Amino acid sequence: MARYKNALTKYYVGDLEEKEANLRLAKWIQAVEDDTDEEVEEEAYYDGDGTPEEDVISVKKKYSFEGFYDNDDPAHRFIADLEFEVGEDRKIWFKQERTSGEILEGPATVTEPKVTGGEASEYQHFSFAIAWDRKPDISKSDDDAGGGVEG
Repeated sequence: MARYKNALTKYYVGDLEEKEANLRLAKWIQAVEDDTDEEVEEEAYYDGDGTPEEDVISVKKKYSFEGFYDNDDPAHRFIADLEFEVGEDRKIWFKQERTSGEILEGPATVTEPKVTGGEASEYQHFSFAIAWDRKPDISKSDDDAGGGVEG
């Protein structure tokens, strides 16, 4: 079984109206965390033994990004420009390319963009979260050769 480095998963952002994410989030990004939120209900039924079953009601797929800010990087600037926006102006097109060859993309919302802060001796902090607004469209890439570098 092959193992792939997390850095081989690619994340892109772009304009919602164009439905194209062509700005890669990579430079100075140190960590991407899956902060998915699932709404789950538990119910027990008489046709079982009384043990509650879990039923997933909704899935909100969300990723939190963290690293250092670079004003010259177009993807960083794109996120930073959303800092004071609200409502529909925080909507973007978000794409993830997984090492399996799957491409997930669709409309998303950026929350909590931070482009400054920290100790004086540190580089500028950069963090934000992106959550798809609905289940993303899932397709396979034309180059379905897997993730590339194993490690």
